[in-house]
Amino acid sequence: MMPASLPLPSGVEHEQLFQELRRLSWGAADILRAYARGEQPPYGFPRALSVDEGGEGPVSAADLAVNSWLLDGLAAAYPKAGWTLLSEETAREQLRDGESLAAEWLWILDPLDGTKDFLQGTGEYAVHLALVKDHRPVLGVVLLPEMEELWFGWVGADGGGRAWRENRASEQFPAALSNRCDLGDLVLVASRNHRDQRLEHLLEALALGDTKAIGSVGGKVATILRGETDLYISLSGKSAPKDWDMAAPEAVLMAAGGAFTHADGRPLSYNDGDVRQAGCLIASHGPSHAALCERASAAMAVIDPGFAV
Repeated sequence: MMPASLPLPSGVEHEQLFQELRRLSWGAADILRAYARGEQPPYGFPRALSVDEGGEGPVSAADLAVNSWLLDGLAAAYPKAGWTLLSEETAREQLRDGESLAAEWLWILDPLDGTKDFLQGTGEYAVHLALVKDHRPVLGVVLLPEMEELWFGWVGADGGGRAWRENRASEQFPAALSNRCDLGDLVLVASRNHRDQRLEHLLEALALGDTKAIGSVGGKVATILRGETDLYISLSGKSAPKDWDMAAPEAVLMAAGGAFTHADGRPLSYNDGDVRQAGCLIASHGPSHAALCERASAAMAVIDPGFAV
């Protein structure tokens, strides 16, 4: 069932858009898998030079190839659509500090989320693509190339929505969030590469259950969507995640009935003149979200007084 209630720019038809997103997503998966394996990428993209050879390296080549494939593909399919295209790779040219883009409709792309995992060969990398309207995501696409999973999520104007994953045969499987509710039973999905002492203290204060380590944000949220885990916490320090890290995973999780907010309950906002998503951000399967936020806010007031959650 296609989301007839999903708001879209004039002239953009739902079924056609989803078909185009499928084609572009699986093409991006083929590009990334080829670069990850040192093979010739499809669609005429150049073979990557290795870092040892002094070239851009496989990550830069893969980033740029997927960026071009998706942005050029959307522009070609919808030359007159009333939206703007922004990616991690184009942000430096498009954005000015303190200024949001003059765009009611904005696609936000991360062509390769989980760069370290891509380099390390864990397979836990993802592609994020989100359509944002008036600072909030209405459509999210999260592609997990190595798992052959393509997640879609659309958020209705009434707060409802639908989230599902597909394989290459376009078979659809609904999200299956867990029914765990007690904080001591909740399973945390955490990063292997971005942890500090404050986060360790926060996790001690939350007194959660098990922990699972996964690479990209999209991969983390996918474990919540499958019911394998229940929450993810982003705690910014010297650096913070950006709009392209969070927009697509948030859209899919919200569409599935989950929650993704600051620890004080504030919603995330995009295209605000600052692409950093700073603070203590909590993504969860939903039932325990208010309790998680309350306990996390209280703990952060002790761990890092004055920190804006």
